[in-house]
Amino acid sequence: MTADPATEAREPQAGSDADADAEPAPEAPPEASEPRGTRLDAWWAGVLADPRRRALWYWGGPILVTLLAAALRFWGLGHPQQVVFDETYYVKDAWTLWQNGYESTWPEGSDEAFADGDSSGFSDDPSYVVHPPLGKWLIGLGMAAFGTGDAFWWRASTALAGTIAVFVVTMLARRFTGTTVVAVIAGLLFAVDGNAIVMSRVALLDNWLMLWCLLGVWFVVLDRDRSWRLLEHRLASAAAEGREPGYGPALWARLWVFAAGAAFGAATAVKWSGLWFLAAFGLYLVVADALARRRAGVPFWITGALLKQAPISFLLLVPVAGAVYLASWAGWILTDGGYARDWADDPANRASGFFEWVPLWAQSLWHYHQSAYSFHIGVHGDHPWQSNPLTWLFMIRPTNMYYRDVEGCGDTCAESIIGLGNPLIWWAAAVAVIYLVIRLVRFREWQVGVVLLGLAAGYLPWLGYLDRTVFQFYSIVFQPYLVLALAIAIGIVLGRRDDATWRRERGIATVAVFLVGVIAVSAWFYPIWTGMPIDPVFRRLHFWLPSWG
Repeated sequence: MTADPATEAREPQAGSDADADAEPAPEAPPEASEPRGTRLDAWWAGVLADPRRRALWYWGGPILVTLLAAALRFWGLGHPQQVVFDETYYVKDAWTLWQNGYESTWPEGSDEAFADGDSSGFSDDPSYVVHPPLGKWLIGLGMAAFGTGDAFWWRASTALAGTIAVFVVTMLARRFTGTTVVAVIAGLLFAVDGNAIVMSRVALLDNWLMLWCLLGVWFVVLDRDRSWRLLEHRLASAAAEGREPGYGPALWARLWVFAAGAAFGAATAVKWSGLWFLAAFGLYLVVADALARRRAGVPFWITGALLKQAPISFLLLVPVAGAVYLASWAGWILTDGGYARDWADDPANRASGFFEWVPLWAQSLWHYHQSAYSFHIGVHGDHPWQSNPLTWLFMIRPTNMYYRDVEGCGDTCAESIIGLGNPLIWWAAAVAVIYLVIRLVRFREWQVGVVLLGLAAGYLPWLGYLDRTVFQFYSIVFQPYLVLALAIAIGIVLGRRDDATWRRERGIATVAVFLVGVIAVSAWFYPIWTGMPIDPVFRRLHFWLPSWG
């Protein structure tokens, strides 16, 4: 990896291997030199020598692991045919959003009736909810199209979100490492991990939050490449015309920044924690622009980035995020039955003076947000499956979302859905993160910086709420960056095809053994990720730590 965008397209990336898609094979070293590469490298280079086969691998590899992710997420998705864990809120809220335009109340015991196909039990009375509507609108897509009779359609859109995320991870991994092999490995790790599988098979909001944040990060990375080329072109044009670069040009044609704003706005419209990604990567844009101007030789690069380009980036990023967020409330705004919808209609509540001009619906919406924020910071009740954020990277206390005894297995079988990640992936990723922090300090690689920034945006804010009732499955929002950190480390272990033969062979063998172990562990845990009926004793064998059971 290299920190210089001017050379990254032509310099070899750390972790590049036998793939190195369009990279020419290295010249044969002198006979007296140490042997380089392996027979596997030579064979793979021959396979990719044909442009059609290279193109097939370039897209076929990521698509293949995405299809694997789809199979693991959609197979048996309708089981169990009952509302599990917090589906009791989000699935039923999603249905009433599509029916009334706002979340409505349900009577006691409605979960059983809903699971039996009776989705008519809701009233027109509003329900008090504390998360924005977009995630529930998206959860409701399958039910809106195919009805509520089959639990498959409660969860189908969430499973689709998890599948798309695997493809995006492969795209980011290839951009960060320069090789499709490592990109496919990254996609494979995310495809077979238990936390990612469970969060794709249960209709909660967090998978959608993860996907929108991930898309926003991808768009920021795409903008980085395009804006650098645009900056070079504008500076070259200015030089040809005899103009001094000064503060550098103002770059307005940055559609990927606009797209990132929309994605981060959608994330915030699922859960407010999406705001941390908007803030983190908004600041990243400013820093990246400043460094790009410095590398391009702009004399006043700091001033140009802060006073000339940063306001433009803000206008491209933040207003569209706000517009997407507000649009997610369209059902609440355009109907009159939502919770607190008429709050400002009472003269005793409405604003006066300077804010008197604000529409009444906007005043009511602001009051609703104040109430929801107070609720969020006041959640301190005990829950048997809550976990401390300090333990999330090591997966100490996963969330048991479903358990039922059923007939079979000679006597009684146990069905359960536990949001437990693959231990090999998570524990190795935790080590990789520590390594990448050291590597960032030492080499200042932009790829490592982006991965760690995504991890920080999704994880660090929770360290300010250690006394709140929170759960391990919230970690899904930053899990893609754990996987990317591990993939970068794997790429470094693999080495390059022109490395010394002994080093290259050891790297390939180490990674191969690790991946075989990962797949075996995922196969072992898959029954408790998907609610398959298994013997209770066999189920207990999956609890490697006492806190897992």
